Order: sequence, then C-alpha cells, then structure tokens
Amino acid sequence: MVLEGLLYSPSHEWVKVEGNEAYVGISDHAQESLGAVVFIELPKVGATIKKGETFGAVESVKAASDLYLPVTGKVIEVNSTLEDAPETINDDPYGSWILKIELLDDSELEDLLSGKEYETSIEE
Repeated sequence: MVLEGLLYSPSHEWVKVEGNEAYVGISDHAQESLGAVVFIELPKVGATIKKGETFGAVESVKAASDLYLPVTGKVIEVNSTLEDAPETINDDPYGSWILKIELLDDSELEDLLSGKEYETSIEE
C-alpha cells in the first residue's frame, strides 16, 4: 500500500510535510520486506542530519537496515513509543512516524517521489 499525499525516497522512507516541518517514517513496502520489526534506533533530538545521511536503524527478525534521511533537517522530536513497541511500524507504517524534523532546505523535497512514482518504482 502506498499513500498519496506523502513523498517517498528510493530508500523507502516517506515524508509528510507540514509547513516547515516534516514527519519521516518507513513505507509499507519497507516494513513488509523487513518482516517483524524488533528494534529501532532513534536519533538524538537537536541533531542536524543532511539529506542521505543515516539517522537510525531498524532491526527485524530477518535483517537490520539503516534509515536515511530524505531531506536535510534538524530533529525536533522522535517517536519514543517505538522504543518500547517497535512492532507498531508493522501494524501501521504510515501512522508510526519515526522522527519529526525542521526542514532546512525545502528545495530537496523536489527530488522525492510522489505516491504514484514510488509505486511504479517498487513494482519494477
């Protein structure tokens, strides 16, 4: 399932923009590929992370995978409920955001994929 209205990165993160802030999570396709998520590493609030840099990791019963920030931002909040219940990403990947950032270069949003473009990319 791919939600319209979100932006997607080729590395399977989604971005929901609200003004100059954005929520970031992983796509349904990503959580499905990973399998049952058992641990998530969250970044520190206040950290500035550049586009393409690792902001954390997600571990499942199958594999561990780094998470890459699709746009440059300053971490203003993390979803700390994921520390105790990382499996909520499997249950609701689009409701279980991982971090909230202040956008530092919103022109980078133009490099992300629309829902339709992302859906096409994962079908190939």
